[in-house]
Amino acid sequence: MDIPLLIAQALIFIFPAYCANGTPVIAGGGTRMDFGKNFVDGKRIFGNNKTFRGFFFGWAVGVGVGLVEGFVFGFDKVPVLLSLLIPLGALLGDLTGAFIKRRLDIAPGGLLPVVDQIDFVVGAVVFSLPLALINWQGLTWELVVTVLLITPPIHLFTNFLAYKLNLKKNPW
Repeated sequence: MDIPLLIAQALIFIFPAYCANGTPVIAGGGTRMDFGKNFVDGKRIFGNNKTFRGFFFGWAVGVGVGLVEGFVFGFDKVPVLLSLLIPLGALLGDLTGAFIKRRLDIAPGGLLPVVDQIDFVVGAVVFSLPLALINWQGLTWELVVTVLLITPPIHLFTNFLAYKLNLKKNPW
């Protein structure tokens, strides 16, 4: 397969997840998703940085981006259901990463290499699997591998940029 084409397809596929994952940095705040409660191990469930406003704004932005992609590239390439599932999976993947970090005593905003860069991508891919199972040809193993390879440097760059713009406290 043509590598530049595969990278372009991977970026189109994962872009709604990127947008959903990045939006809470700008639009977050408000009521915490864990309501400040602890899990059975006595540690916070998600931490202060995971809020309902950030989650729902992130999902709305991700869905909007997915729908625009469907309109631009064709809904056979970016199905409407994918526009709903990918951002939702990304945000739930990010919540899973936060949950794991709290179990490991890593503070909100603290660094957990690899998990921080791909938790949302894994969630997005997992949530897109139902479409692949009903014969949507867009999700291939090559696409998934490409997304997993291109995301860490993109994620690190965008986080560093958000840090420089004073949107984040840490550059990761």
